[in-house]
Amino acid sequence: MARAGSGPIIVVLASCGLVASFMQTLVIPLIPAFPRLLDTTPTDASWVITVTLLAAAVCTPVAGRLGDLYGKRRVLLVSLAVLIAGSVVSALTSSLALMIVGRGLQGCAMGVIPLGISIMRDELPPERVSGAISLMSATLGVGGAIGLPVAAIVAEHADWHVLFWGAAGLGLGCALLILRFVPESPVRTPAPFDFLGTLGLIVGLTSLLLPIVKGGEWGWGSPATLGFAATAAVVLAAWGWYQLRRRDPLVDLRVSARRPVLFTNLASVLVGFAMYAMSLSFPQLLQAPSATGYGLGLSMVEAGLCLAPNGLVMMALSPVSARLTNRYGARVTLMTGAIVIAVGYVFAIFLMANAVELIIASVIIGAGVGIAYAAMPALIMSAVPVTETASANGLNSLMRSVGTSTSSAVMATMLAHLTITVGSFTVPSLAGFRATFAVAAVAAAAGLALTAVVPRFRPASPELARV
Repeated sequence: MARAGSGPIIVVLASCGLVASFMQTLVIPLIPAFPRLLDTTPTDASWVITVTLLAAAVCTPVAGRLGDLYGKRRVLLVSLAVLIAGSVVSALTSSLALMIVGRGLQGCAMGVIPLGISIMRDELPPERVSGAISLMSATLGVGGAIGLPVAAIVAEHADWHVLFWGAAGLGLGCALLILRFVPESPVRTPAPFDFLGTLGLIVGLTSLLLPIVKGGEWGWGSPATLGFAATAAVVLAAWGWYQLRRRDPLVDLRVSARRPVLFTNLASVLVGFAMYAMSLSFPQLLQAPSATGYGLGLSMVEAGLCLAPNGLVMMALSPVSARLTNRYGARVTLMTGAIVIAVGYVFAIFLMANAVELIIASVIIGAGVGIAYAAMPALIMSAVPVTETASANGLNSLMRSVGTSTSSAVMATMLAHLTITVGSFTVPSLAGFRATFAVAAVAAAAGLALTAVVPRFRPASPELARV
């Protein structure tokens, strides 16, 4: 394959990131209709969302490690093939069981983003790395934000299976572009794959995230919630002990415990938490009945279109984040993003009377997310060996997933308990929405505090910005 220029590599990898993150919001417009479409209960239908979150969280760090061992381009293509397979399965079925299988396979594609970031570091000229990584990292939020209104429009005007055929087509297109324009990275880690560590991580993460995502539905004190939480504690503790004693671990916990990596990952949890709060609360506020006095009574498509600008802002600000990182360091850039997110939520607490005010608030939050997400990989990669960039970025993406999953549980619980009744409808109250905005602002402020603990230093690698 002839070596492509840096421009096509950046565009192709960023497109793959958008498609992978789009899978997270692909079925959100269909949630109210899934019990009827799949002939099931609302509780069982919720697994169509839950399984994607779980698969993404589990597969992202594993895909990163496989990329370091066997080739990042190769594993990226495998991830896209799994996405295509999952999309086809979902497109051909109206069965809940097969839909869950298909959606789980779609979630496995989230490993595309850390793999793409690592390919950029390996393949691009030094002057292009910072901006390209910022763009790739921002796709994690952009794809979901832009995908929501697109999915809503398709679901409203076509058979719902079209969404999955479209996803399969996008995945196939990305795979063909990868084959044409993206070279295989020469950077490898010569080591055996840690199968036992992978199994432990899968069991531990699943046991951790299930009670987080489903705890509100099961009951926070229920045997299922407490049992899974206890299992997670035991399995992850044993997994950590095993990883520290293995010569070639799935996740190098000693590297992950380095202060820049540890506190960046902890801040990532909180930034992910703050980002998802908007995705969950703003659509409900925009669609709440106008009879409440604060709801705007918009349709799903209208609400999605109102929130689409925040995704575009995330994308537009990725080069700004890169310039901030090059000039002031990724640490300062991440702190700036956290501050902007907090400001956006404070804005929303006091100004939420109409769609324009909510659009402005979402754009401010989106700007902060775009700046923060773009800075995280630079902080991570400046502190890890070049042979572990994919797995380190995979772990960082996992931390963001833990944040979004936790946010989903916390925000859903708050909005479910702070409600009012309007006619025959029970909807979240104004106090409930303001409380979620306040909690998200506090999470962003906590992320700011954690980032401030990251030490200042200049990495040895010339292509990385100072942090």
